[in-house]
Amino acid sequence: MKEHLRDQFGNIDIYLFDQLLKGTYDGCKQILDAGCGQGRNVAYFLHRGYQVYAIDSLVGNIAKVKELAAPFYGISPEDNFRIALVEDLPFEDQKFDLVISSAVLHFANNVQHFEEMLNSMWRVIRPGGYLFCRLASDIGIENLVRSIGNGRYILPDDSERFLVNQEMLLRFTAKLGATLHEPIKTTNVQNLRSMTTWCLRK
Repeated sequence: MKEHLRDQFGNIDIYLFDQLLKGTYDGCKQILDAGCGQGRNVAYFLHRGYQVYAIDSLVGNIAKVKELAAPFYGISPEDNFRIALVEDLPFEDQKFDLVISSAVLHFANNVQHFEEMLNSMWRVIRPGGYLFCRLASDIGIENLVRSIGNGRYILPDDSERFLVNQEMLLRFTAKLGATLHEPIKTTNVQNLRSMTTWCLRK
């Protein structure tokens, strides 16, 4: 059973997996992973016949995703997988049914940069489409993080991240005119860091 699940889903983000189990994205066909890394969240969608697109700022990561996608018919590696920044997505408005942002937004340099990345992703989502975000927050560890300015913090695990909180996420949800299709959920990892899942519908 374990091997079957690994073959089907790979090393997918467990909270993205949760949305798939719930059928949230059943009607989605065009998918963008904005900050894809080496493709941990694209393998499932490739195997299921979705039109998968991905961007990353690192050449090696995009090369790896192209390699993952090579066996699948109907995928144009040069068009679908590109070296680009999240804040400057090279796609037309309202192209995607789902945009995935997994462990990307907490690398924002400051609030302005965070908002630029968020607005860029929101721009390419069609009305009725979805944004799935997993990002670092201070929720539950507010007294354990140390501010170094510009919205960035040193976490108890000694990593440096741009951190959000629930009030900030709700404020941006309203500013986008978005709907929360799931409550904001946070996993506290032994008081070393907190990762929050933020699921929006346009």
